[in-house]
Amino acid sequence: MANSSSVSEFLLLAFADTRELQLLHFGLFLGIYLAALLGNGLILTAVACDHRLHTPMYFFLLNLALLDLGCISTTLPKAMANALWDTRAISYQGCAAQVFFFAFLITAEFYVLTIMAYDRYVAICKPLHYGSLVGSRACAQMAAAAWGSGFLTAVLHTATTFSLPLCQGNAVDQFFCEIPRILKLSCSDAYLREVGALVFNVSLVFGCFVFIVVSYVQIFRAVLRMPSEQGRHKAFSTCLPHLAVISLFISTGMFACLKPPSISSPSLDLVVSFLYSVVPPALNPLIYSMRNQELKHALWKLMTRCVSEAINFHSTSADD
Repeated sequence: MANSSSVSEFLLLAFADTRELQLLHFGLFLGIYLAALLGNGLILTAVACDHRLHTPMYFFLLNLALLDLGCISTTLPKAMANALWDTRAISYQGCAAQVFFFAFLITAEFYVLTIMAYDRYVAICKPLHYGSLVGSRACAQMAAAAWGSGFLTAVLHTATTFSLPLCQGNAVDQFFCEIPRILKLSCSDAYLREVGALVFNVSLVFGCFVFIVVSYVQIFRAVLRMPSEQGRHKAFSTCLPHLAVISLFISTGMFACLKPPSISSPSLDLVVSFLYSVVPPALNPLIYSMRNQELKHALWKLMTRCVSEAINFHSTSADD
């Protein structure tokens, strides 16, 4: 029986068979990746440079942008390289690294989104206690807990998955190394350990989901009781982007997990995995910047300063 030590590489699923379509997909992926890098990079720079954004809400947004950058960088560059060089191969170590970092980043991201729901709940429902409940020390501890929990989850799943004997070939029916696809290559009952770990992780995620729902029920009740229309508008402008990001994150993930086997096909599975692993990191900066006036002002100020410095630099170079 072959085991994991006899597998030196895995074969990923290609988005297209013809060379023209492969190059087209490469161009599309490159555009999405550059947009994600630009959007999340601008948010990171704006939050870091603008002292008015040094608040708990933007501290967690900075963490979210970092996780989004890491998440999309774990999967998309390899898919781009495979499309460009017309190959499907990924090394055993590269596959293990993809599983680890994707599990780490996607889990930590969901915990950060949960913490952001708590931050909005305290800010709107318990404003008098906001400073004590969501101070700088508490923010650092919650962020560290999210990153640490994601790391431990990734270690558990990666170690369990790659300790299984593999005897069903090395073709992963996905464009990146996804745990359920690797489990299908196992021929041992030991895979039930990883299934148990996945069930435990899903239970934690469901608990966070319930917490988010309950938090937003309380938030909307408090907002609707506000006498000031301006106050309601400000509350909604800070909550709706976060709610939209969570909805995008959860809906794509749930569809990927709960999709009926009867409608499953390689092409559909490819599209669904692309939706939950690539689309949210690329769209999150756009969602957050659409209704957030403070963030839009900081981004505009940042871009104006960059353009001004570029013009001054060219003017000085021309004079010299």
